[in-house]
Amino acid sequence: MPDQTPAQPIRSLDVLGGATLPEAYARLASGGLARRLFELARDEDLSTPPRDLTAEVAVAPGEQRELAVIAREPGVLSGIACLPELCDVFAGPAGRIAFEPLALDGSALAPGQRVAVVRGPGRAVLGLERAMLNTLGRLSGIATRTAEFAALALGTPARVCDTRKTTPGLRVLEKYAVRCGGGVPHRLGLHDAVLLKDTHAAGDDLDAFAQRVLNACVRAGDVPAGFVEVEVDTLAQLERVIALADNPGARLDAVLLDNFSVPELRSGVALRDERAPGVVLEATGGVTLETIAGIARTGVDRISVGSLTHGARSLDFGLDEPD
Repeated sequence: MPDQTPAQPIRSLDVLGGATLPEAYARLASGGLARRLFELARDEDLSTPPRDLTAEVAVAPGEQRELAVIAREPGVLSGIACLPELCDVFAGPAGRIAFEPLALDGSALAPGQRVAVVRGPGRAVLGLERAMLNTLGRLSGIATRTAEFAALALGTPARVCDTRKTTPGLRVLEKYAVRCGGGVPHRLGLHDAVLLKDTHAAGDDLDAFAQRVLNACVRAGDVPAGFVEVEVDTLAQLERVIALADNPGARLDAVLLDNFSVPELRSGVALRDERAPGVVLEATGGVTLETIAGIARTGVDRISVGSLTHGARSLDFGLDEPD
């Protein structure tokens, strides 16, 4: 199972730089997107001004509650890091909600395991319940699915990466969950890396494509990109792109091999190893649990899997009286 140690950054183009999980969450949450999401979650459940009608009629104003967060099925835990801020957002004028973690993100879950305890004003704690369990369930589901894919690539050079196929508004949290599951987050958005895709070169023949790529890789030297990557659909395109590695004025860090067969991936790796050994190769396109092991054995460095996020099933958590 994943742990708190840094991921190996070699040929991974890890946008989090091999950070530990606490460091990764701190960086992802630093822009305030997570808090904005939690405020939205509060407003959609409690409205504005916040109000829980059931708690108003069932819980006395000064009543205190202590409840444990319980995992109801096995998997990989993710979301503990963000819960203190979620508690802070939901506490409001009722007073502070204390949060005590009992397990680490990235650790294995057992059914019935207590992962945290929350204490505070009863109305505030109960108002927090659904948003907290939804967050833990969603992120732990992604971490669990990522760990399944990553386990099938063990013993190969390949690292499992996510994509931008995330739930709108949830991206920083979902990419954190991928990291908890042992995956490598791809670019965070359009703002931090260059990825020239087939849509950017739609309608180009091979020569026009090669020229567009060359121009883009030259201009990429003037933008603050974490990496520069080019998507190719054929070995012929790959050969033209790999040739850019000999051009000192063009920046090329990686090539994305879209929907290549396993034999084509092997050929692409051989071409890269011969012509441009410093260029990262990433495989993508319809990767499943049944196919990832064969893809990983071709020698590619990264395998991006959209279903880490869009195909994940939320894990079940509950809020119960502590033992």
